[in-house]
Amino acid sequence: MATAGSADERYDITRRSSGLGRRRLTEQAFAALGVASAVVAVGILGLVLGTVLYKGFSQLSLSFFTKPRPLFGESGGIADALVGSALIVGMCMAMAIPFAVLVAVYMSEYAGPRFSRILRVVLDILNGVPAIVVGIFVFGLLVVGRGQSAIFGALSLAVLMLPMVARATQEVLEVIPRSLREASLALGVTRWRTTVSIVLPSAIGGILTGVVIAVARVAGETAPLLFTSSIAANQISGDVTNALPTLPVAIFAFSESPDPGEQAAGWAAALVLIGFVLVMNILAKVFAANRRKRLEGA
Repeated sequence: MATAGSADERYDITRRSSGLGRRRLTEQAFAALGVASAVVAVGILGLVLGTVLYKGFSQLSLSFFTKPRPLFGESGGIADALVGSALIVGMCMAMAIPFAVLVAVYMSEYAGPRFSRILRVVLDILNGVPAIVVGIFVFGLLVVGRGQSAIFGALSLAVLMLPMVARATQEVLEVIPRSLREASLALGVTRWRTTVSIVLPSAIGGILTGVVIAVARVAGETAPLLFTSSIAANQISGDVTNALPTLPVAIFAFSESPDPGEQAAGWAAALVLIGFVLVMNILAKVFAANRRKRLEGA
């Protein structure tokens, strides 16, 4: 009996060892697959950045940032597109951010669980609507019969930006401990005062991170602006009631030009846009990290 028991134990140990080896092999295979996927992703990003740098960096100069888009046979830059993009994105932020934050506060602090879930689904669906669909919607609703304008372009971008900021803000507000709210309410502070004085300041780092990322995303959208603010003169203007040139539309126009010089200018403009998105993301990460350190220190 002892011999049989020893044999059974050896069989169990061998079987467990075989299973452990198989699990380790599977783990190593998935780890290698993950590393390969990361290398492919980084390689694609490096290829895109390398191509844009190679074809666009030589076109960068002071005049490229200070002159408007060139007419036929002339040299120029993207100053008009930079001013137009700044105005449109600025108006977009003014339209979308306050409304998005209020929606998020209502979802997190006032709405019931069922209605909050409904709003979350609605925002997720709106966040998944293609940009060109939003452009066509604003075009049919406002542009037809009135003409293009920078205001309509900002409105189309605001429709895209609102669900991104609202969902990001709502997720950040959910992370704030309920004990902070309960302590404030126990001291007799009203709910709106608690939200303004305690909840929002505690979540400001995450909220601004979501805002910066959303701004970086909508700043590169082309499709809505083609329908709402693309028929613009090649000159620097601040009249938002008329269509203004923008950087994404300028890149599109440069890329469609048969002139090699304008095609090179399109690569340079794309490099400027990528640089803007990179800077915005770095600022968001730095601000979030600093805010996290301050909260941990407090």
